[in-house]
Amino acid sequence: MKKIVLAAFAAAVAFPAAAAPGDTDDATGTATAVIVAPITITNTGSGLNFGTIAPDDTASGTVTIGYTGTATPSGVVLVAGATTPSADEFTVSGEDGQAYTIDIDTDVTLTRAGGTETMTATLDAESAGDIIGDGNDVFAVGGELTVGAGQVAGSYSGTYTVTATYD
Repeated sequence: MKKIVLAAFAAAVAFPAAAAPGDTDDATGTATAVIVAPITITNTGSGLNFGTIAPDDTASGTVTIGYTGTATPSGVVLVAGATTPSADEFTVSGEDGQAYTIDIDTDVTLTRAGGTETMTATLDAESAGDIIGDGNDVFAVGGELTVGAGQVAGSYSGTYTVTATYD
């Protein structure tokens, strides 16, 4: 009896069963996607304004604008003028609960209107976070402006770019 079982086993191993011609089988898979609202960023502030500044004739100085718009001068004097120091503000809109990051031009050149004189501002943005509540999140941009000794009088301006990206 053992010889018959061993012979049947050996035959099955040596000659596997042949599939019947045309024998097939199917299985299905699932493909999914989730579409989120596109991310947008809008400047909702009135601009980053370093104020009206009286420079020192012999030494450079700085004006720092915090995220709340508070101006801190060093080596220069802020004078009452046509402009009030302020931080800039941006609103990011998109998918509720989605995290995002901010990329900002950190060094910006301000050029005197009608001239070639420049000043440099180093900018930074509040930490990025999550788009919450109504699908919006607001953050501020502040920075530090370096004012040269005896900086030429005039109105200076420059532009910068802020980019918001989903994580």
